[in-house]
Amino acid sequence: MMDWELEHLVMLNSLGLDPVAESVYRAMLNKPQGVADICRWLDLSEEEVRSALDRLSALALVRASTEDPHQLHAVSPHVGMELLIAQQQAELAEQQRRLEVSRAEVARFILDYDGRHQPESADAGVTYLKGLDCIRDHLAMLNSRVSTELLTFAPGGPQTPENMKASRPLNQQLLERGVRMRTVYLDSIRGDRATVDHAHWLVEQGCQVRTAPSLPNRMIIYDGQFAVIASNANDTAAGAVQLSSPGMITVLQALFESVWQSAAPLGEPAHPGPGGLTRQQTETLRLLALGHTDEAIAKRLGVSPRTARRIASGLMTYLNARSRFQAGVFAVQKGFLSSPVE
Repeated sequence: MMDWELEHLVMLNSLGLDPVAESVYRAMLNKPQGVADICRWLDLSEEEVRSALDRLSALALVRASTEDPHQLHAVSPHVGMELLIAQQQAELAEQQRRLEVSRAEVARFILDYDGRHQPESADAGVTYLKGLDCIRDHLAMLNSRVSTELLTFAPGGPQTPENMKASRPLNQQLLERGVRMRTVYLDSIRGDRATVDHAHWLVEQGCQVRTAPSLPNRMIIYDGQFAVIASNANDTAAGAVQLSSPGMITVLQALFESVWQSAAPLGEPAHPGPGGLTRQQTETLRLLALGHTDEAIAKRLGVSPRTARRIASGLMTYLNARSRFQAGVFAVQKGFLSSPVE
């Protein structure tokens, strides 16, 4: 074989041939006369060359010459490379077989674990998740399986820097997988630069983001098949409920779409309501009319209790109302609210 042909031989390391054995094989393709010639050719010791020849023989890349049984013959690269590749394929097939066996063992292990640690379930289609660790593990499992669409209500107002930083890799991974994401935050995030920057980053990655003056609860809907909602809207870490009943999922999807249609896209200003009131003020009026406390209103709006009191006080002054109930009545009379309880 000519030198230029040798230079264009593929590197054999990836096929299980070490550099010394490869160099001996290349040298033998140049027809040297025995071990001594190879030693001189490659500047290797006799022990190194004979050890390399043993490895080459085990790989069927060299064999006894048919012309001289005392000499070794290097198998043509056309045949030798096919032999190495075939061996690699056989090893990969065996590795795949072992992987499938391991996968079956893992599946049995998970089934056994789930059988002993299954979250409490009172009714078909309802699974109760207790504690933050259990909720996070369950959400991680659902996030790994979602393939089409993820719908999220994200109440709580401005997000913590830790939560935003931790959520970015997961959000990016989901979007890169082609999962369509729509998220509704509270209007109150518009006053927090860090959360707004995070929301804009989500939009740049392909997520659709809108804001609403209030949200009923924390909720995530996966592929229109599963929904996870907080069991206590005032303490989302206490527990959660996974729903999978088609009827319940249909209702929750309709709720999401209703809120989504009335929510304001992140890149657009929130349009004022009747009387020039902001959407946040209109929602505060509605909650006041329903008898909510300042603390409850603060949670629904995602603001501090102090801010909620300031908004409520300003509205009562604006409406010249002496009580919260009266503020609700005046708001309906002026057309700011269609009904106190809607």
